[in-house]
Amino acid sequence: MARLPRTRIDRKPATFAREAIPIVSTMLASMMPALPLIFLSPAVPPFGFMMLLAWRALHRNLWPVWMALPLGFFNDLFSGSPLGTAMLLWTLAFLAFELFDRRMVWRDYWQEWGIAALLTSGVILGELLIANMTGGATSIIIILPQMLFSAMLFPLVTRLCRSLDNWRLTL
Repeated sequence: MARLPRTRIDRKPATFAREAIPIVSTMLASMMPALPLIFLSPAVPPFGFMMLLAWRALHRNLWPVWMALPLGFFNDLFSGSPLGTAMLLWTLAFLAFELFDRRMVWRDYWQEWGIAALLTSGVILGELLIANMTGGATSIIIILPQMLFSAMLFPLVTRLCRSLDNWRLTL
């Protein structure tokens, strides 16, 4: 007796796709500084961190808190920051996001955007502080456009994550 093919409603996504697509997309976003783009001041947002936040905002239980550590290490390899910068800052931001999750019963779109803008700005400021501690001498005024640009781009990054999420659930 032939078995009927499973419908899309009954089918579960492949385990590899379910777990690999968020990680690979975050790693690819972390590789953005490796593109041959030249800017006179820091203008490129931390796309890897924004992708990490977008996945965390879409699925609260997708990753444990410690997942920010290896993804931050991968980002440190491509960002040019001192090794351990993103590992520390991303983990602290993930812990702060977890604190927001426990304190707030529900969040709407504007709250998600505000939390992401706050955390992204904090990570950018932390990177500046660490860079200045290791011998840099950059003013905070230089990174203000990067912080604003990051806050404005977060909805697009979230939309990209939502599209990737819909795709990974259909595999």
